Amino acid sequence: MKINKGFILSLVAPFMILVSAIGLILRHNPKKIFYLPIGLMGISIIFEKDLRIKLNRKNILKKIKNYQKVK
Repeated sequence: MKINKGFILSLVAPFMILVSAIGLILRHNPKKIFYLPIGLMGISIIFEKDLRIKLNRKNILKKIKNYQKVK
């Protein structure tokens, strides 16, 4: 059975956020701050992916509209 890399990579960002949240909640010493960058990176990956999808859709729509005007 072949596993899709895109599927596995799409689970990485939520997993990073989950690890960060668990670390921040369950850790009792001052080293809680070490879990913060993991969570921030997970959030930034999700926002970047969302922004990229929106821009790609906008570019595709623009190309479709230009093609219709040429005809």
